[in-house]
Amino acid sequence: MKSLPGLLIAAAFAALTCAVWAFLNRPAAEPPWPAHIQGFSFQPFRMGEDPTHHIMPTDAEIDADLKLFAGRINTVRTYGVNGSLGDIPQLAERHGLNVAVGAWIDNNRDSNEAQLKTAIELARTHMNVMRVFVGNEVALQGYVPLQELERYLDRARNAIGQPVGTAEPWHVWLEHPDLAQHCDFIGVHLLPYWEGVPVDIAVDYSINQFHRIQKAFPNKPVIIAEVGWPSRGRTHESAVASEANEALFLRRFLKRAEHDHIIYYVMEAFDQPWKAIQEGDVGSYWGVYNVDRVPKFAFTAAIVRVPEWHMLAAISVAVALLVLFVFFVNSVTPLRNRGRSFLALVVYAAATITVWVFYDFTQQYMTVASVVSGILLLLGMLGVVLVLLAEAYEWAEAHWVTSRLRLGPPARADGQPQPKVSIHVPAYNEPPDMVIETLDALARLDYSNFEVLVIDNNTREESVWRPVEAHCARLGERFRFFHVAPLAGFKAGALNFALRQTAPDAQIVAVIDSDYVVEPNWLCELVPGFQDPRIAVVQAPQDYRDESQSAFKAMCYAEYRGFFHIGMITRNERNAIIQHGTMTLVRRNLLESTGAWAEWCITEDAELGLRIFEAGYEATYVPATYGRGLMPDTFIDFKKQRFRWAYGAMQILKSHARELFTEKGSLSPGQRYHFIAGWLPWVADGFNLIFNIAALAWSAAIVFLPRQIDPPLMMYSVLPLSLFTFKLAKLAHLYQVRVGANIRQTVAAAIAGLALTHTIGTAVLKGLFTRGEPFFRTPKNARAQRVMQALGAARDETLIMLGLWLSAWGVSHSTTYQTRGPDRVAWIVVLLIQSVPYVSSLLVSLASAYPLPAKLLGRGYRSTVLHPPQRAEPDSLV
Repeated sequence: MKSLPGLLIAAAFAALTCAVWAFLNRPAAEPPWPAHIQGFSFQPFRMGEDPTHHIMPTDAEIDADLKLFAGRINTVRTYGVNGSLGDIPQLAERHGLNVAVGAWIDNNRDSNEAQLKTAIELARTHMNVMRVFVGNEVALQGYVPLQELERYLDRARNAIGQPVGTAEPWHVWLEHPDLAQHCDFIGVHLLPYWEGVPVDIAVDYSINQFHRIQKAFPNKPVIIAEVGWPSRGRTHESAVASEANEALFLRRFLKRAEHDHIIYYVMEAFDQPWKAIQEGDVGSYWGVYNVDRVPKFAFTAAIVRVPEWHMLAAISVAVALLVLFVFFVNSVTPLRNRGRSFLALVVYAAATITVWVFYDFTQQYMTVASVVSGILLLLGMLGVVLVLLAEAYEWAEAHWVTSRLRLGPPARADGQPQPKVSIHVPAYNEPPDMVIETLDALARLDYSNFEVLVIDNNTREESVWRPVEAHCARLGERFRFFHVAPLAGFKAGALNFALRQTAPDAQIVAVIDSDYVVEPNWLCELVPGFQDPRIAVVQAPQDYRDESQSAFKAMCYAEYRGFFHIGMITRNERNAIIQHGTMTLVRRNLLESTGAWAEWCITEDAELGLRIFEAGYEATYVPATYGRGLMPDTFIDFKKQRFRWAYGAMQILKSHARELFTEKGSLSPGQRYHFIAGWLPWVADGFNLIFNIAALAWSAAIVFLPRQIDPPLMMYSVLPLSLFTFKLAKLAHLYQVRVGANIRQTVAAAIAGLALTHTIGTAVLKGLFTRGEPFFRTPKNARAQRVMQALGAARDETLIMLGLWLSAWGVSHSTTYQTRGPDRVAWIVVLLIQSVPYVSSLLVSLASAYPLPAKLLGRGYRSTVLHPPQRAEPDSLV
């Protein structure tokens, strides 16, 4: 990977990844499965069969199942006698198996009568019917009043000679002891998973409850009617569903039951996918055999959590090595070993988690709903992983590079005559005093060969543009003013008009916004960059002069600085900067030959920069301030500005998709990477908005349909939480070391950035699926918002924030047996974390309404710009 240290780091983390897989899957010796067990809970339904829809198994299918049990068990316990289930006693006789017949009792009285009569008849006519269960968890579910159940029991006891009883969880028997008077035996369910008991103590816990029931009913035989553990499903408090835990629990229990001579029925013989509707996903996975009648775990060999872990570890390593190869090989500036190690850690962790999630998804029983929801969740997870990797790569390149090859001081003039620069200043309805200040600064330039063209387009009030026109006349012939109305194309239309009016001998076009006050040395220091014929654009950062006016503007200023001190510097190394429509210089001939400014795009500046790259030319970024403008005065204007940037980015992404996503054209891989990866977080904000809407709907379903709808699995919650935490950590670190911010400024930047999440997401979705959004001008010197206006500016964000909080509260109070556990807790945390950007929007909007002093954030930023390339001292391998 370009160097021996890179190879060693990749190999070291590959070995560490394999070691982690091996450690988590070390074999555990447990008691072997007995050659012969007491019995199975037996429901013979296969994939696609469902008793709730009267889709029943055939006699041939039932017979094949019973044949599998022959010689291995004594008895099968059934739950109903309708349809082909009534043939089980007869079929079991062929294979020497006994049957504990079950009569299903629920709130359908007619069905109850039919079930009871059939069960009695089967008991009378088949010698292998050893006992009869009348109902299953009837008291727990409240299907019928206890008195009615007792009458059913009494009728069966009077009609047949075999023992008659019913089955309930152990605690129900203690709550309703009188029910035992109507039973010949006590059928107890011991399912410690549902009680959240850790698997390591689950057998002892179950046996203790068994003895409690024996003690409570000393004169009744106690039979364990169900005992088991699911192989898949949600973690329920401290109980983890897995094949390894199912094997561990059952193999330990069977040894204990054999020693204590307990009668039991293992819950259950085969997986039953149809149960997912009643019990959630976990209801499908209680079988010792899967739905295809294949054993799910080893009966005698040591237990391994994931038997296929060798393959999964190899895939994880292969995926990670591929990603690292792309990262390391395409690094323009070599990373220090610490940076490589950081990237390797993130990449191997992301690859391992991704491989595990895909593997886990493939282990479930597929339905149309599970496939659709699973694919959507997996696509979302992949999106999160891609954003995470892009963020990690930028973090590494921003901090752990050994040098900056393209970051240097401005080029020095070579003594040749200064090329003429045409400075274009577009304006629309701008305060005349502000524009005059901009023009006065241009008049003070220490560059001799330039002209200034002021283009006021579509301003209606003559009193706004006439003073500017007069001031241009006073400044002399090099300042020319144009008022044009009507003029289409927004800012791009004004710039194209200016291009047509440019002096014929002008070689360079410079653009600044009408609020920018430039430094006298701006052109003198940056124009020499064009001595290199490959350079088409020379860009200086946007900067601002009003950050001390209020806490709101100080927050905005902190947020702006990150891109120009981090993103633009890393992009510059691959000749992939974003051109900005202010403080930019461009060769005139290339501007004209590539099609001038794009009037169809509301971010015409970034679109032009990409077009120039596609033409094979270069741009350079000089990270020093040569001019300062004004920031938005209100939160709503702050949002409109970012909406325009994000919407325009999507316009560019669609229009240049062929060049960005294929090998067509002359863009380098690094340029493609930066334009795609740079906008990827914004695209993620768009899909995050969709996610939040879906989260609100999902949470409502959890609250109102808790038995049918589960919270998302924790593994799908952990990744978004990890990305959120990772991005905050990155921001905190790089703002300290690369932006020169203090802690308060860093927090302010984070809040201001988060406050725009909803706006960016909305812009991205509109940009991807619409066209022709109008250009939003950022007003200058606007009046501060009042409190009610500030609340209105963040209305949508506030409503979604309240919706997420209400959802979190509702889910936290929805505590059925299915919604307890870490999945629920993780989902609540996700809902609360997802509300943070919306809380930030409300805070920033309120900050724009109150005259809070900027000094709350501290004063000034430490200088972090390094003009000359600097080389790092050698560091350790890792």
